[in-house]
Amino acid sequence: MVEVVLLERVEHLGQMGDVVNVKPGFARNYLLPQNKALRATKNNLAAFETRKAQLVADNLAKRSDAEAVAKKMEGLQLTLVRQSGGAGQLYGSVSARDIAEATVEAGFTVTRGQVTIDQPIKTIGLHSARISLHPEVTVGVTISVAPSQDEADAQLTTGTIAAPEVVETDFELGGVYEMDAGDR
Repeated sequence: MVEVVLLERVEHLGQMGDVVNVKPGFARNYLLPQNKALRATKNNLAAFETRKAQLVADNLAKRSDAEAVAKKMEGLQLTLVRQSGGAGQLYGSVSARDIAEATVEAGFTVTRGQVTIDQPIKTIGLHSARISLHPEVTVGVTISVAPSQDEADAQLTTGTIAAPEVVETDFELGGVYEMDAGDR
């Protein structure tokens, strides 16, 4: 284990100024290159204490900017048009990159690293994701995944998923016909 001092809040790890033990690979590959932490040596701890007031002030400024953007993003609904099979199963999946691109198209600057989805989106319907604008500011967004823009808009207004059309085969006659909602 390696001891590091955090330069900003890191989710599931600690707050700014905390000295924590982490695995060497996590420190070497993530925390140190992204300037989220310093090795907890005597010299680095002394340097951190002298810079702490400046780091706190910078963090507060970035946090207030993120909170202003979060207010604008509140209630954001994104639409993603994807092809799907008959049961509403997508042929691919919706990734964090797709959500980030849709958010950028909506007028916000977001990277895929800021987008968190709980589970892969592989079906048509309404889904949720979280966008981290700052380590302490997170916004929830609603994603409507549908085969067409009209169906996506209907999902967002009603909050329900449109039933997929059922295609049945008439084996006796060898033909295919579509059922309307009234034929079921």
